[in-house]
Parts: sequence; structure tokens; C-alpha cells
Amino acid sequence: QVQLVESGGGLVQTGGSLRLSCAASGQSFSSKAMGWFRQVPGKERECVAGITWGGDWTYYANYVEGRFTISRDNAKSTLNLQMNSLKPEDTAVYYCAAAGRGEYSPLIPTAPDDYDYWGQGTQVTVSS
Repeated sequence: QVQLVESGGGLVQTGGSLRLSCAASGQSFSSKAMGWFRQVPGKERECVAGITWGGDWTYYANYVEGRFTISRDNAKSTLNLQMNSLKPEDTAVYYCAAAGRGEYSPLIPTAPDDYDYWGQGTQVTVSS
């Protein structure tokens, strides 16, 4: 079991930065791939970034690559998302999630159905 709590959302102007954090509790955080998803009303939840259990490999959606950076600290059971050069289209509720796939997998799933544990979400609003 993994419990996840996001923080760090808020209102920022176009071109600004935010850093999202996800605090995890439970024994299996360090063995699971993790992801950041976002969702806007009327649209499906989409994966914007993912990271393997050890942090060796990362994935980014093409529309955030070069602007967002995902990182994790297994010793502190935290997952982060540094978001720079924010655009109005980045406005969404952002969720962190822990993959349900096997422990220590080298893969980074990107489908929401591949994640079993979710935080409550944090709102990010980018004003134009």
C-alpha cells in the first residue's frame, strides 16, 4: 500500500515556475515506478512525466519535455515535478501516482490503468 499527498500547486503567470511535491507513505514507494498526471474537465487524465523506481529513467510527454523535470528521493519517499516556462494550457489538476506493476520494474507505464495508487490532486493555474 502507498498513500500519496501532493502539494505545491497554485496560480502562476505565463512563463513562471512551480514545483510540485508528492509525499508518500507505505513500504513499497521505493520499488515502484511513479508518474505525474494531469486532468482538465471533460478530458481524460494524461501522463505528463514518469520515472523508474530507481530514478534512472524518465519519460516526458512531448508537450512538456524541456520544461518539466521529474525527480524522486527514495530515502525521503518524495516525488517532485519542477515545472518551468509554464503556459496557460498547462492549467489542470495534477496528480501523482504509483504504478501497480511488479516491483523494481524497468518500465514506465503511461496509462492511468497501470497505476494503482493516486494522490488527491493539486490545482495548477497558469494565467495569460
